[in-house]
Amino acid sequence: QVQLLESGGGLVQTGGSLRLSCEASGRTRSNLAMGWFRQAPGKEREFVAAISRSGRSTNYADSVKGRSTISRDSVKDTVYLQMNSLKPEDTAVYYCAGRPDYRDSIYVTRGSYNYWGQGTQVTVSS
Repeated sequence: QVQLLESGGGLVQTGGSLRLSCEASGRTRSNLAMGWFRQAPGKEREFVAAISRSGRSTNYADSVKGRSTISRDSVKDTVYLQMNSLKPEDTAVYYCAGRPDYRDSIYVTRGSYNYWGQGTQVTVSS
């Protein structure tokens, strides 16, 4: 079993930056493709960014492309989401997701992931 623990959320002003972290623990933590999703009140959980197991491939939602960077540190079993130029519409609970993967692929749909964190709140004030 794998556990995912997010951190780094908070309150920030429009135009500010945050770096979210997601630490994985468990037996298969080194073979995970990872992703970030977010859910705003009254809305569906949506894809934000994904990274392959090796870190060589990434993918971003159009809404965050150019403002966000997903990365991973294999030694620390941690995935990061650096978000810049934040907007009020970025306000949401951000979830880290993972799935075992041996093809070094990236996954952009919720149903592709087996493991989820508890979420971390990001609030962007106008």
